Amino acid sequence: MRLRCAVLDDYQNAATRLADWSPLAAKVEVVTFDTHFTDEDALAAALADVDIVVTLRERVPFPGSLIARLPRLKLLIASGMRNTVIDYAAAEAHGVTVCGTASSSTPPVELTWALLLGLARGIVTENNALREGGPWQSTVGADLHGSRLGLLGLGKIGSRVAQIGLAFGMEVAAWSQNLTKERADEVGVELAASKDELLADSDFVSIHLALGDRTRGLLGPAELALLKPTAYLINTSRAAIVDQEALLAALHEGRIGGAGVDVFDTEPLPADHPLRTAPRLLATPHLGYVSRANYATYYGQAVENIQAYLAGSPVRRLP
Repeated sequence: MRLRCAVLDDYQNAATRLADWSPLAAKVEVVTFDTHFTDEDALAAALADVDIVVTLRERVPFPGSLIARLPRLKLLIASGMRNTVIDYAAAEAHGVTVCGTASSSTPPVELTWALLLGLARGIVTENNALREGGPWQSTVGADLHGSRLGLLGLGKIGSRVAQIGLAFGMEVAAWSQNLTKERADEVGVELAASKDELLADSDFVSIHLALGDRTRGLLGPAELALLKPTAYLINTSRAAIVDQEALLAALHEGRIGGAGVDVFDTEPLPADHPLRTAPRLLATPHLGYVSRANYATYYGQAVENIQAYLAGSPVRRLP
């Protein structure tokens, strides 16, 4: 009898197109789900007869309560080598092996610039007007060359965003709680004296921080009030770093030039969520890591992980 493998949140039906699952055909039956399960009961019911689960990034939490309801589950594979929504202790207690995959940071870097450039040049507004017979030129673009890009975070993604900003001829500054002048100098950017200074002086602010106790709610009403009325805020990291109510107020009241957002407190975003109709907002449905190359890596290495597990030698184990 073949094992049963479920691939979760395969919205684009990409899992079986971008990886070769045929090496598993004799031993594993693969089923994909192209919709998101919104509650634990529905997910537990869908996975009741599943031995292996492949989940993308941190879209689906696997708390101990869920793992306990999946007696057949033996292997859980998450894309990337870091996942904060899996209860590893519970997995171990129930005999579930957890593995990860490689993941490229290039796609979120590129999406950051897609959002930034889309905002700066009014791409969506002008495209819609052109298609709908609206006014010919209704926006005046913001210049990148000579403007100031402020980065919250200068890690693997932030540093690459910085390099592109420098290539555009921007002044680039960065700040985080642990950022040193040596690291800023290494990347070739200015170390901002404080978070408040970075926010007040920047024409574009892009967030590249991990979510944790120190960064949750890092940008609240007081911090957003420091931004210039022409400034743009980009968030491709985690929604909870920015106070969502404060961001909505700033957008509706025109206190900032606009925002580019790829992450949300609830995903998929509910149909009636106020961010769907907020002015001055360019939003994408968490596409940061969604690219052909990344998906080929995620699912290709998921196949490798399953093969290794079946051979008795699991690879890329988490945490």
